[in-house]
Parts: sequence; C-alpha cells; structure tokens
Amino acid sequence: MRILVVEDDPGIAEGLRANLRQRGYAVDACATVAAAWGALRAEAFDALLLDLGLPDGDGATLLQRLRQAAPPGLPDPCLPVLIMTARDRLEQRIAGLDQGADDYVVKPFDVDELDARLRALLRRAAGRSSPVIRYRDIEVDPAARAVRLRGEPVKLSPRAFALLVVLLEARARVLSRSQLEERLYSWDAVVESNAVEVHIHHLRRTLGSELIHTMRGVGYFIPRDDA
Repeated sequence: MRILVVEDDPGIAEGLRANLRQRGYAVDACATVAAAWGALRAEAFDALLLDLGLPDGDGATLLQRLRQAAPPGLPDPCLPVLIMTARDRLEQRIAGLDQGADDYVVKPFDVDELDARLRALLRRAAGRSSPVIRYRDIEVDPAARAVRLRGEPVKLSPRAFALLVVLLEARARVLSRSQLEERLYSWDAVVESNAVEVHIHHLRRTLGSELIHTMRGVGYFIPRDDA
C-alpha cells in the first residue's frame, strides 16, 4: 500500500517515512500544498496523511480541492485522508471532518495508533468489515503482517506480502505491471524491470499456482471467490 505524507516539518516527515516503511508501506512525502497536489495528480496513492499548517497554504484547502476533483485526469476524490495536526480544539476537529477528512489525530501522536487508524481507513476503502482478509483457504492479517494457508503460517517477503494485499483488495480487477509498481514502490525506490514478476512467481509457488491469473499483454488478477 502506498501512502502520501504531506508534512512540512522535516523531522516528523522523515520519522513517519521511516516508521511506516518498516511496517511495509511504500511512503512518499511532500512539504507544500502545491507539491502534494502535483503528486496526487501524477501518482496513485492508497491514503493521504495530511498536515494542515503548510508553508504555501492550509491543508484544508488541499482536502477540499481533492474532494471536489472529477476524474479522469484528476486525483481520486474518495482517497482516504487522515489529518494530523496540532490543532486540537473540538471545533477544529469537527471542521476537519466536515471538510472531508476520514479521521483526525492530534500531534504529538503515537505511530502505533496512527497505523491502526490508517489500517481502518484502508479497510473501509476496500469495503471490508473484517480486519482479516479471507480468500478461499488463505487468511491475511494486515495488522500482524501474517499469512496463513489452510491454517498454517506462511512466510512472505515484505514486498510479496504487499503485492498479495493489493491483488486481494482489487479482486477480479486486472492490474498492469506499471499499476502494481506504482502501488508498491515510492519515488526513491530502485525497481528492477522484472521485480513484479519475481514476487508473483514467489506468491504462486508459496500459495498455489492458480492463485494469481495472467491476462497476457494486460496484467495480473486474483479471481472472485466463486470463480
């Protein structure tokens, strides 16, 4: 899952990048409203962590602009947004939620709590009520970063785990290699030309050769449970 952090404090931004990357996210960071809008227009993200007090404007303005966007050619107006700010008065929190934020945390915050709230946003965005993703005889627990096949634990690399979650959340929808790379890698990541294929091969070998289907010349998908 790929996250955009919009935060002008370098220490907080870098701390979030490092911590969330250790938890398996691909993370990019911007320090201004203008840079964030450009990133949202150019790349696909799964969630936005948004500070409000930014050097070139208020993050609330970016949020309102995002919610009014009209694809194609513009960011997804339904992108999950978690505001993180020092503005802690009740009316400020209410205003942030009324402006379109999905959740709100006040600085300083605990990264474990932030991660839990982020997982909840991603779960709701995927239309899931359960914290565990179940598919046939596979169970994936994003919080514990654990996978079980027929009840037995399975070991996956962090990138293979992330790829599995992306494909399961997009069930029955074909994703191209470039779309998968966009969801798995941040701007500064070095991506080998066959990286996605290597991870897919590993998932097939570990979880079953029929798990991930290939649509030649288009991309990859996991079929619906009843397919």
